Amino acid sequence: MDIALLIFGILLMILGVLGSFLPVLPGPITSWFGLLVLHLSEAVPMNWTFLGITFAIAFIIWLIDYFIPAMGTKRFGGSRYGVIGTMVGLVLGILFFPPLGLIIGPFLGAFVGELIKDNKDSKRALRAAYGSFIGFLTSTFLKFIAAVIYTGLFFSIFWDYKSVFF
Repeated sequence: MDIALLIFGILLMILGVLGSFLPVLPGPITSWFGLLVLHLSEAVPMNWTFLGITFAIAFIIWLIDYFIPAMGTKRFGGSRYGVIGTMVGLVLGILFFPPLGLIIGPFLGAFVGELIKDNKDSKRALRAAYGSFIGFLTSTFLKFIAAVIYTGLFFSIFWDYKSVFF
């Protein structure tokens, strides 16, 4: 049974890293479930503190993933309209044009939002859209780093208890 849990945990780790780039999977949370599965095996003792801290980090990353593109829009001179456009574009992009909509949606949403606010200033609108894209890249990088760290923790814990598995 422990070997089956180990294999399932490895699959969750792989899906977690892929989920950093794919919008349908929450990358760090999926990786966290891999850590949980490893701790559910009889070979590895349950460490609730470790699991609680790693879950809190994964959950926070999952939450801020939806706000980072809007923060990028604001940072690059976007207005409230651009921030709202980024969020609307993100949701519409994910719903209607996955996975490409995850990239294009916030960009177009910020651009359209800024054009609605100030119809004449397309340079400012483009700059806000660029900020949205930078925010998207930042959140993707953050998710990827977290998923890779969780994968490293998984294999480190497995290595410590490998003799119990085999």
